[in-house]
Amino acid sequence: MGNKVTYQEAGVDTRAAASLVDEIKVDVSRTQKQRQLFNSFGLFAAAFDLSDYRQPVIVTGCDGVGTKLELLLEREMEEEAGKDLVAMSVNDIITTGGDPLMFLDYIGVEKLAPARIKRLISGMCDYLEECGCILAGGETAEMPGLVPEGVVELSGFCIGAVEKEDLINPAQIERGDVLVGYRSDGFHANGWSLCRRILAEHKREFSESDLVEMLAPTRLYHDVTNGFRKLGVRAKAFAHITGGGLPENLERLFRGMGADLEIPYWENDAAQKMLAFSDENDRFHTFNMGIGWVAIVSENDVDHALNVGPGGVVLGTVRPGDGVGVRVRNS
Repeated sequence: MGNKVTYQEAGVDTRAAASLVDEIKVDVSRTQKQRQLFNSFGLFAAAFDLSDYRQPVIVTGCDGVGTKLELLLEREMEEEAGKDLVAMSVNDIITTGGDPLMFLDYIGVEKLAPARIKRLISGMCDYLEECGCILAGGETAEMPGLVPEGVVELSGFCIGAVEKEDLINPAQIERGDVLVGYRSDGFHANGWSLCRRILAEHKREFSESDLVEMLAPTRLYHDVTNGFRKLGVRAKAFAHITGGGLPENLERLFRGMGADLEIPYWENDAAQKMLAFSDENDRFHTFNMGIGWVAIVSENDVDHALNVGPGGVVLGTVRPGDGVGVRVRNS
């Protein structure tokens, strides 16, 4: 028989992967300050005790960073990519009124790069620690011959819970309810295929500082939902403004109703430079346009809603008739 081949010689180093799990335990422990797993980190599956809930409803979500990841990796901004990954799923979870409890990640690479992966996980843990969500586990897969060199495949999965009586129910939305928006920190993790096309065609128009500003990670909106809880105010619906912009993300909440929104001018020079090269109508269906989160509340709760998080602004009211229209105020 010919020479015997090891798994490592085939391009997969399981020992290095096992060592990486030990190295990230300090970061992982940061995510268990507010909540703890029911068993140890690193087992085959993670468990969480729901006995503190009376009637828990499980909520789940998964997402990625999209093509923004390419630009982040080119600039060694792995921590920002990790934050994006967490925020895209956690924000979806908290639209239900629930708590983000456990997060898992999938990282696919051609060859294990411990320093890069540790930066990704460190960024994840920064955001997970902030919102009290546990990094419960994940998968780092070496796939030589399938994943190109230098490429990282990245996916995130979040599990949350909410008391049945506290579950947000958009069916309660009615005519005259008010939409309150909260500012974004940039384009977040949507619309980057368009951004990359514009950058390829107009590269000289953008400085490196412009790009770094636009690559700011997705804002976590747990401060807004926590603010509602502290004030004892209940929103009728929350919307995380991702792909499809304000119209598509809000229209999914309405049944036979709609809204005409006026949004503030986006005070972000780098974003405005990008928008100048985008279609005037398409941009509203691609980017968040400076508003990354929307709460729909009764008219009596507007003042409270404006004070639960930074950047709160009234956008419009719910009206009869399908569709959501958006225009920029004073433009």
